[in-house]
Amino acid sequence: MTTMSNLDRLIAELCPDGVEYVKLADACLSTNNIKWKDVGDSSFQYIDLTSVDRVEHRITETQTIDAISAPSRAQQIVKADDVIFATTRPTLWRFYTISAEYDEQICSTGFCVLRPDIETVIPRYIYHIIGTTEFKSYVEKNQKGASYPSITNTEVKAFQIPLPPLPVQREIVRILDNFTELTAELTTELTARKKQYNYYRDELLTFGDDVPIVALGEIATDIYRGSGIKREEVTETGTPCVRYGEIYTTYDIWFDTCVSYTQTGTKTFEYGDILFAITGESVEEIAKSCVYIGHDKCFAGGDIVVMKHNQNPKYVSYALSTAKAQAQKSKGKVKSKVVHSSIPAIKEITIPIPPLKEQERIVTILDCFDALTTDISSGLPAEILARQKQYEYYRDKLLMFS
Repeated sequence: MTTMSNLDRLIAELCPDGVEYVKLADACLSTNNIKWKDVGDSSFQYIDLTSVDRVEHRITETQTIDAISAPSRAQQIVKADDVIFATTRPTLWRFYTISAEYDEQICSTGFCVLRPDIETVIPRYIYHIIGTTEFKSYVEKNQKGASYPSITNTEVKAFQIPLPPLPVQREIVRILDNFTELTAELTTELTARKKQYNYYRDELLTFGDDVPIVALGEIATDIYRGSGIKREEVTETGTPCVRYGEIYTTYDIWFDTCVSYTQTGTKTFEYGDILFAITGESVEEIAKSCVYIGHDKCFAGGDIVVMKHNQNPKYVSYALSTAKAQAQKSKGKVKSKVVHSSIPAIKEITIPIPPLKEQERIVTILDCFDALTTDISSGLPAEILARQKQYEYYRDKLLMFS
């Protein structure tokens, strides 16, 4: 490959004796905080943790704030080309290179702001470093806390990075950005298809007066909370289990196989049960739900609510994914910067309940739509996954000089 040959040539020419390793802190400049008492009536765009998409690593939305409305965590000034990395729940991998649009705006103290010293390091080089398998392992090793883990800015900046000469960095960034740009184009197309799917799903689940709107408390035959499963209690074998964070990051409308196992647990769920995550980062995502359609009896972790019922399992899960249902879920309460829901709140959520035969018909239609956007064995998702794996392979390969 020509691009790789060019990189090999640069490495041989500019660093024949190997590459120097330095702490991230040594490749970055100091940052500064805003002094709200001095800004008058100026307003800023506020980049909160949930502003950064954890898959596409872009900003989805921001909040306009001023000295009066600024949240307590709105303190850090960001500049174009800064790389921000979320140190709260860091393994969700919220990181982003600040664009010119957000130059001199404000971000949450939940981010570590890395301001590259452009005389020695290229900003996008830092961005690609943050995504490496080696950095992920470092974060997982150094994060603290079980239910809401975090890593300090000092620990993030203590990570050792390879620092080749700028021409080598520039070539590596060029190669890796080519991969990410192609993936971004495919992801944009998939996002458009998902919006179309969401529209038809919501339309299909909108009924006339002949279909009753029923509270979940009325159709639940049992509803209860799971019990805590600590991170160190997750094992490679044992009884399948789900921890609440996995509902946000791993499972969608339905799942039949758990990704985690444990040797301990007390509260179980089984085929057809609906799982709700009742702790989260934002009101927009709180109480995300999914249905289990596997055949094992599994353990439910803490901050999960399990609901048993006699309806079509997939139908209930689809109905709970609509915009109307999420608007009801989003009435969660914020406490200590974390959003919570509860069993009483979940019982009050209402969904349309047509006859079981009609539920089955709707599920058949929605399963076909869902397969177009989420089935990783075909179509765009498979292409995106292949490109992402290709990017990850070359990223880790090109950024490992030892």
